Amino acid sequence: MAIAIKVNPEISEPKEEKPIQATRTLNIRKTLDGSLIIFDHSDIDVVISPKKNNITAFAKNETGDHIYATMSRLFDFLTRKGVIELGSVRSGNVFSSLEGAIPQNDTLDPIQVAILAIDNFNQEEKPFYDKSDEFDDDLEEKLLEPDEEASTEFGEIPHQPRKGTINTYPGATATYTHWGIFR
Repeated sequence: MAIAIKVNPEISEPKEEKPIQATRTLNIRKTLDGSLIIFDHSDIDVVISPKKNNITAFAKNETGDHIYATMSRLFDFLTRKGVIELGSVRSGNVFSSLEGAIPQNDTLDPIQVAILAIDNFNQEEKPFYDKSDEFDDDLEEKLLEPDEEASTEFGEIPHQPRKGTINTYPGATATYTHWGIFR
């Protein structure tokens, strides 16, 4: 018994190569199922799933309002740029995650557009996170290595034999009255 196979002429004809329009360097990995995980943001990881046609954002190390705000800004950005379908953003099935659907397009590769848009979002967020890291580093340096005005050497402050209201040196006595007052 013979099997008839039809070959679609659009698929069998070689497609013309399109010129490269943009080149970016990302910290990205491909999973076994073909999903792409982008690790460039300091608070969230972004997963692009070509099989499901969606983008999911996960918290990196911690959860909280600031992480949700970052994910919300990401999906607002992607929606404004047309990378995510309007009204498709929802909570993911993993705690503290958001996801949105990628619309299909015949002329552009939606996965490449999504990668480019996510990198653009990361580039917009980078100055804020750089300043935040710089502030944290400065604060840590001020606490661990204070300058001359904010520090004192040992022995510079004279110690008194009695400080405060509680008598702790030897020979101190206190009497208690029925009103609860020490004399």
